[in-house]
Amino acid sequence: MQDLLKIAILQSNLIWENPEQNRNNFAEKIKKIRQPIDIILLPEMFTSGFTMSPSNVAETMEGETIKWMLETALKSNVAIGGSLVIEEESVFFNRFVFAKPDGTTEIYDKRHTFTLAGENEVYASGKDKVIIDYKGWKICPLICYDLRFPVWARNTETYDVLLYVANWPKPRITAWDALLKARAIENMSYCIGVNRVGLDANNHEYSGHSAAYDVLGEQLFAIEDGKEHTEIVTLSKAHLISIREKLKFLNDSDGFTLK
Repeated sequence: MQDLLKIAILQSNLIWENPEQNRNNFAEKIKKIRQPIDIILLPEMFTSGFTMSPSNVAETMEGETIKWMLETALKSNVAIGGSLVIEEESVFFNRFVFAKPDGTTEIYDKRHTFTLAGENEVYASGKDKVIIDYKGWKICPLICYDLRFPVWARNTETYDVLLYVANWPKPRITAWDALLKARAIENMSYCIGVNRVGLDANNHEYSGHSAAYDVLGEQLFAIEDGKEHTEIVTLSKAHLISIREKLKFLNDSDGFTLK
């Protein structure tokens, strides 16, 4: 088991529906990371922005972005995660992909599609909650609107880290701030959220507020200036275990199950 886990959070603007340019932009940001890290975390739909025209940008799991993620993971000896538009058998998914340096991937399809924007009309909803085992850490990846639904994030698997990737707009950023902290506290888990910045083609503004919280809801960092940043946070398994063993709040959870 690896005690310390270092995660680089890339809060960035996104070029609308331009996967190649977005890949190039992120490649340049990754080159500037000068210290060893374990995971690179990118925003939701990091190749396109939050588009409701998936056919304009959709790729397959053999497409250029997955190849780029795997090549980056191998070259830098780091896992890289973020969501993008994936098409399978003429069905579109808002899919989180976790590419590992050993050449394998793990995926999570967004469970809660954002009905306010019509995401449910063009993207299929995911069915499965996913726990990724990486370097002895149990990681639960979720996407944007999932943050509003605590039952889906409920820590029945004793995971260690919640990862949220998002395109969360500025007018509702107070909810983002509050819910990230709440998910950490109620699940006795580290909770990290990476959000984009800038304007999209629909003139929606994004103010970032990427942040990380520990198992007691203590803020480890927050980026609140609405600008592009790369932030590196170090998580401690020993700290997590010591707090859980001392307080044991998860032992008192209700016994209902997800359906």
